[in-house]
Amino acid sequence: MKFATYTHGGHERVGLVDAEAGRIHPVDAADMVDLIARFEAIKPAIRMNGGGAALDEVTLLAPIPRPRRNIFCVGKNYRDHAREFAKSGYEAGAVKDVDDYPAVFTKPASCVVGPGATVETHPNVTNAVDYEVELTIVIGRGGRDIKRADALKHIWGYTIINDVTARDRQKNHRQWFLGKALDTFCPMGPWITTADEVDGANLQVQTWVNGELRQDANTRDLIFDIPGLIETISAGTTLEPGDLIATGTPAGVGLGFNPPKFLKAGDTVTMSITGLGTLSNPFA
Repeated sequence: MKFATYTHGGHERVGLVDAEAGRIHPVDAADMVDLIARFEAIKPAIRMNGGGAALDEVTLLAPIPRPRRNIFCVGKNYRDHAREFAKSGYEAGAVKDVDDYPAVFTKPASCVVGPGATVETHPNVTNAVDYEVELTIVIGRGGRDIKRADALKHIWGYTIINDVTARDRQKNHRQWFLGKALDTFCPMGPWITTADEVDGANLQVQTWVNGELRQDANTRDLIFDIPGLIETISAGTTLEPGDLIATGTPAGVGLGFNPPKFLKAGDTVTMSITGLGTLSNPFA
């Protein structure tokens, strides 16, 4: 199943997406987090009802447009990207290319925008805006100290996040938060695909900038796999339904080119992950 948050006729709704038919059917839930939390109870009543609206008649929002907490993010989780980052000159304080433990940081919920929304380049703040396609876990069943053997039971679904980054701020401040936290720096969508429909360990992850393919990898290349990430992040920290974990980006980001290919106003970044749809955003 695929679920989206959208506006139609002036109302915000959660809906079941029929991607093949190009339609979306409203679901009886207050918002996406409410749907996730009550999913098993209301699942029997969720169906394509022959009505709904055409996708081209609605405005898709981020699937979780107002996350209740910061978004967990993982850095340097593909070997080729870890190496291109280390060689770029934009990484501060690294001891080695590939870390022994996952690097985890957060993006504030205020960064989130939806498919098609304009991402600001903030020229008064940065001149090194970069893109990062990331498979993103959506937690369904909360918990603390989750063991890797049980981790997949806690995943409700997956979506796409563009972990937009100001590389100069990331380098200059010797940490990642300020470079990741600017307004509009977390496009998300177009929907959430439930975990039973995809294999998170074998998904093709791609990015195009103005039609040029830049990133093209598979999640089987993750250094720290999905069960391990959930085990690490939940150690001593309670995960809640609707929490988001962005699992890292592959090689091909702008800083990896010589000279770097950073984003500018007028660019369009399009991202696709197998079974999760396409996320596209203009930059201005």
